[in-house]
Amino acid sequence: MFFAQSSVVKGGLASYSVSREEVGRLSAKYVQRILTGVKPEGLPVEGVDKISLVINLKTAKEIGLTIPPNVLARADKVIK
Repeated sequence: MFFAQSSVVKGGLASYSVSREEVGRLSAKYVQRILTGVKPEGLPVEGVDKISLVINLKTAKEIGLTIPPNVLARADKVIK
């Protein structure tokens, strides 16, 4: 298991984490608000709600692991 989806693309088995792109977008919103004069202590605390599951089937096959169909159906991305 990995945090970064890029590790799965490079051969890791799976990752279950927030999207770095979404974290970047949220961070940009905070920066924009601060640069336009909003005091940081006045900003609400927000978090990324979307968590992505990425599975590498090639790696699973190489280590002799069968991923159940219901798990594959829940994956946001499957690398074949």
